[in-house]
Amino acid sequence: MPYCTRCGAEVPSDAKFCVKCGTMIGAEGAPLYAVGFHIVTTPTIPGYRVKKILGIVTGLTARTRGMGGKFVAGLQSMVGGEVSAFTLEIEKARAEAIDRLRQKAQEIGANAVIGLDIESSELMGVIVISATGTAVVIEPEEHA
Repeated sequence: MPYCTRCGAEVPSDAKFCVKCGTMIGAEGAPLYAVGFHIVTTPTIPGYRVKKILGIVTGLTARTRGMGGKFVAGLQSMVGGEVSAFTLEIEKARAEAIDRLRQKAQEIGANAVIGLDIESSELMGVIVISATGTAVVIEPEEHA
């Protein structure tokens, strides 16, 4: 069985998400958005130079909990503290939005996304997660 490279949890070979941390899983337990593709919140990547700017890319996902999850969340909110019934769902949504952003960037020829910004909002009881960044082609810097 593969392991999640983010949290180390064992995950079934057919899993799409880590059951412990919610990270979207790719080959051999690696987070899909981290395999051979750079995604950073900064405007530059140390050791690389931006060769070409391809444009803005966005990945969106909308999530809601079923009645069972809402019931558990209601009980947890009465006690106080973290509402874990929603935490995993939000983590999955974040990973999915980033993966969709990566897919769109790769479709236009990018090998990296810089300036990643993740935003969330609620629309009629649905959590919307948006990941936006600049798709770029990068290459290693040459040192003399």
